[in-house]
Amino acid sequence: MNNFFLILITAFVLTFTSCDDLIEPNIANNRGLEAMYADPEFAAGILLNGYTRIPTNGYSFNDVATDNAVTNNLQNNFRRAATGQWDSNFNPFDQWNNSKAAIQYLNIFIQEVDKVNWANDEVVRSLFARRLKGEAYGLRALYMYFLLQAHSGVTDNNQLLGVPILLQPETVASNFNIPRNTFQECLNQIYSDIELASQLLPLDYETAAAIPAGFPNVDLSIYNRVFDNQARGRVSKRIVMFLKAQVALLAASPAYNLNNSQSAWATAASAAGELLTINGGIGGIDPNGLTWYRNAEIETLGSGVNSREVVWRGDIANSNNLELEHFPPSLFGSGRLNPTQNLVDAFPASNGYPITNPLSNYNAANPYANRDARLNHYILLNGTTAGVANTVISTASNSTTIDGLNRVETSTRTGYYMKKLLRQDVNLNPQTRTQQRHYNARMRYTELYLIYAEAANEAFGPEGTSTFGFSAYDVIRGLRRRAGIGSNTTDLYLESIKNNKDAMRTLIRNERRLELCFEGFRFWDLRRWKENLTEPARGVNIQTTSGSSTFTIIPEVEERSFTPDMIYGPIPYLETLKFNALIQNKGWR
Repeated sequence: MNNFFLILITAFVLTFTSCDDLIEPNIANNRGLEAMYADPEFAAGILLNGYTRIPTNGYSFNDVATDNAVTNNLQNNFRRAATGQWDSNFNPFDQWNNSKAAIQYLNIFIQEVDKVNWANDEVVRSLFARRLKGEAYGLRALYMYFLLQAHSGVTDNNQLLGVPILLQPETVASNFNIPRNTFQECLNQIYSDIELASQLLPLDYETAAAIPAGFPNVDLSIYNRVFDNQARGRVSKRIVMFLKAQVALLAASPAYNLNNSQSAWATAASAAGELLTINGGIGGIDPNGLTWYRNAEIETLGSGVNSREVVWRGDIANSNNLELEHFPPSLFGSGRLNPTQNLVDAFPASNGYPITNPLSNYNAANPYANRDARLNHYILLNGTTAGVANTVISTASNSTTIDGLNRVETSTRTGYYMKKLLRQDVNLNPQTRTQQRHYNARMRYTELYLIYAEAANEAFGPEGTSTFGFSAYDVIRGLRRRAGIGSNTTDLYLESIKNNKDAMRTLIRNERRLELCFEGFRFWDLRRWKENLTEPARGVNIQTTSGSSTFTIIPEVEERSFTPDMIYGPIPYLETLKFNALIQNKGWR
């Protein structure tokens, strides 16, 4: 009976369906490139792929693969990489596929942008094409930077290579088996794209009272239609100027500046100094820049408007995701990122001296007293308060709460919880849960000031000002004064080393570590500096009895298992299998 009905159904299908439809699949509902010419929204969507893929749209928290932090999530991929599992088949720091996909979309857009009917008026159409093309060049440079950071490196023949440079869209007929370009060739290409973007874009997207230079014979109303504040948040000249400084710092760093070229450091200082001059030099340091993530101004920031500290950011939205991940468990969080004792020890005393210096007056029996104010801003210490009710958090191993050392799976492993980036006015109690406004800063001026300080110290010495009128010493003095060091008295430690380039280098690197902690910098900084990657993550065991505490250092909360070659990341293993033209970095299979 069943076979009879099957025969009937088959005959019916064959009778009323053509053979072609049975054998050939229907044409997929995919729009071709020609569809974008008359549909600017479709065309803009291709460019938007370049924005949605930006790795810094969110926080990676790869500090947990460094001496800055560990995580209580034992399956965390960064932790797995840091404890010996990192290889070319398992690379949580990988940017190969994401950035190459973004560049493919951007190359398509650059090739086709001038053919799109952005507006009926020809002048308006050409201005939109100009702006959007500038954005695409800037984004392409950004993704090349991410590729160099993650995948460039020295090969077995001691050649410093970057990645393959792709300037045209790839098709099914393309030759995919192409070699890596040299690091310098990649660098030159990034600078070329940045220059093209700079020529096409305004410094900022604001409603102009007069036509800026570089836009001849354009009516003011038409200019503002294309370049006014409705485009805030898109790539601008200011943003690509910042990117140029980031790229130049990478190129000048010891891992990539193999001949220790002083001109490379001067290039980085110049790139940062140009934008800092526009920002007002040392006077442009935001006095509230330490706590940009929770300042009251967040509540009043308009669409696309930045705070004084921020150059480029993502959207502002109400959320409690960061707090759910990182609040201590007694506040209904998962306590995921645990700062190390290594990082805590990097914060100086309130008088500016490192705590290893006898002049710091550091007291190991009372270790958090008279310390740099940033310590309390960024790290939740034992006995301090957190959350909407100012709850006292005890991280002691004999604590009666679940916040104590290793008490439950979500407790701290180091004796500390992360405080930076979190809004303490978020309530995570399931009965009264709330959200607050957050945004992710992709570029902050503090980073740019630190880029200048690092590069200027190497190029001109601690007090050399070049043509900008301010020095590495001036920058570090300004940042430390903002933190409260030397604000009422002289920063005696800084004064003692201001003629010592090596000591200033150490201080600048430490200031960068403190100011940018938990924002995804430490992992890359250690590598470009060629510093020790295997410093064990340390913690503290606190015992509290009758109001007094004892502090015992835990020498190894977690190992760091990296080989010396791991200052550079790998080319993905499958890519080297598919394409024999791709040479792997030294030490990776």
